[in-house]
Amino acid sequence: MMENIYQRSLDGEITREDAIKLLDSNHFQLFDIADQLRQKIVGEEVTFVANRNIDITDHCIIGCTFCSFRDNIGYEMTTEEILESVKEAVNVKATEICLFGGVMPHMTVEYYSDLFRAIKEQFNIELHSLSPVEVYHAAKASNVTTEEALASFKDAGLDTLTGASAEILVDSVRAKLCPNKVSTQEWVDIITEAHQLGIPSTSTIMYGSIESWEDRIDHLFILRDIQQETGGFTELVPMTFLGENNLMGQESNGASGLDDLKLHALARIILGKDIPNIQASWIKIGTRMAQMALCCGANDLGGTMMEDLISIAAGSAHGEYLSRQEMHQVIEGIGRIPAERNTRYERVH
Repeated sequence: MMENIYQRSLDGEITREDAIKLLDSNHFQLFDIADQLRQKIVGEEVTFVANRNIDITDHCIIGCTFCSFRDNIGYEMTTEEILESVKEAVNVKATEICLFGGVMPHMTVEYYSDLFRAIKEQFNIELHSLSPVEVYHAAKASNVTTEEALASFKDAGLDTLTGASAEILVDSVRAKLCPNKVSTQEWVDIITEAHQLGIPSTSTIMYGSIESWEDRIDHLFILRDIQQETGGFTELVPMTFLGENNLMGQESNGASGLDDLKLHALARIILGKDIPNIQASWIKIGTRMAQMALCCGANDLGGTMMEDLISIAAGSAHGEYLSRQEMHQVIEGIGRIPAERNTRYERVH
């Protein structure tokens, strides 16, 4: 079976039935086939990006049950404060700025466009920002279509869209996790519009709350289908659920370490060459578990970060920053080759 799975993955022909069967397979065999596919598809390099997360506000009207960040401190950064944070990142030669934060009624298309222009006027840095839910609400607040909003953001300097707000792309699960967010179809439509406008994006999955393995698999196939249509995803970022300080944490203890590894392995097998880059998020699972995930199909270690207030609020105890030197140490510690990249997975020398 595993030999057939290997070839079907390379050919982009894995089925949902194949993936379900893999759940019952020996997990060491699962990890081995995923690692073989990783070697074949992307080789021995492990990539990372020098970036900074800027969480612009913890005020939010959405109210997701898994969120620990909403009004945790109670702040909203000014444009001047955001520009100062970008400057600090540029000074350490970061190549990517990730703008995150809550959704508020005043965050219109004009609000984000003005912010993007202000950043781009002063700094030559990749701007990785917004998710489909932020695009949706900004468009609604400005009484324009999401496609028109995306075109405005691109014109203002947005380089890539984040694949956040996907959580699990199964509406019955979303009804409990994030009932006030976009639906599965709306998320798919906005991501597809972005790709068609020439705005690449990451893709994500948040696993380990109340969803089933079948839900996770359905989610991954939705991403694969989008990618086979648009080719706009740069990577998959699996994000293990962190349950501290949120309502959903009262219902779920999160994924096990074994499930963390199985998710990365299954993602590699399902996505194959279609989404060749699978990230092991060290800030979510720690550097040691990330090293294990890099041996189970993953090939990217994520960002240096500088800070991640959202993960810290939800209970991450793995720190907020890894230097380039520490990234190299983690990667070389498993006998692999470090390679710095930018948001679009172009190598940075």
